Amino acid sequence: MKKNYATLIALLFLVLFSNITTAQQDAQYTQYMYNTLSINPAYAGSRDVFSFLGLYRTQWVGLDGAPKTFTASMHTPVGKRVGLGLNITNDEIFIAKESYIDIDFSYTLDVGEQGRFALGLKAGAHLLDIDSNRLNTGAFNPGDPDAFINIDKRFSPQFGVGLYYHTPKFYLGLSIPNMLETEHFDESSNSNNSSATARERVNYYLMSGYVFDLSEDVKFKPAGLVKLVSGAPLQVDLSGNFLIYDKLTLGAAYRWSAALSAMAGFQVSDQLMLGFAYDRDTTELQQFNDGSYEVFLRFELFSRKKNMISPRFF
Repeated sequence: MKKNYATLIALLFLVLFSNITTAQQDAQYTQYMYNTLSINPAYAGSRDVFSFLGLYRTQWVGLDGAPKTFTASMHTPVGKRVGLGLNITNDEIFIAKESYIDIDFSYTLDVGEQGRFALGLKAGAHLLDIDSNRLNTGAFNPGDPDAFINIDKRFSPQFGVGLYYHTPKFYLGLSIPNMLETEHFDESSNSNNSSATARERVNYYLMSGYVFDLSEDVKFKPAGLVKLVSGAPLQVDLSGNFLIYDKLTLGAAYRWSAALSAMAGFQVSDQLMLGFAYDRDTTELQQFNDGSYEVFLRFELFSRKKNMISPRFF
């Protein structure tokens, strides 16, 4: 893409640097319905199998410094009521790199004949690295010491909670992946006025979905995710997926005032599923990039439910 890169870098800086300095947000995913553990610890063990997921997202392809995210998670039931999980995420945005390592715990109670209600806890570590040397300084005032930030692998603890209720056809989750607000200071700044250059905000998530049996071979699942964080607009993701012959998944999604998405997945075997998503921005940024891409792989073993005749749709 042959663009005015000074303008692009300035625009990206304004969009992303504002998040870094005032209202840093968690990584976003189009296929959040497959990556639930990253935002809700109560999901751990809910699939009744050992489940591994690897997901890679590259956002705003063709725009220098655009976000790139990789996450890997695994979780499994332990006994009848306990679930354990592990989630690792690397998120790179412009001049910032973040790494998360979390351990998840859930405890599940039976509610009625088919309902299950889980309480979850998440604890772990967050590493933040910001390197102003990666900036194109021609687009900024080099004489302004406050325009440059350097934070070297700054550690902060993570602690989160979640609730998750589900039946064979319905799910509802509420979670706060990190309840601790941490301020990171630029100790290397030349400015005499020391101030917080990066602050982690509390993110609130509400998610729900329902599976409709359209026929013996076709299921339809509308789902939604609402994300609230102080200092940023309310984010609403709406999606609809069709599961055909328990093998092929086709769907679309809409991120409110942000993007339209297409999704596809294929259940290669009882153990292995592959998925892909493409986003197209509905904002002014669409003229500067070629969209966003996501791919994931899910691998599962050791089903405890011998009478399970089709893959779980959530």
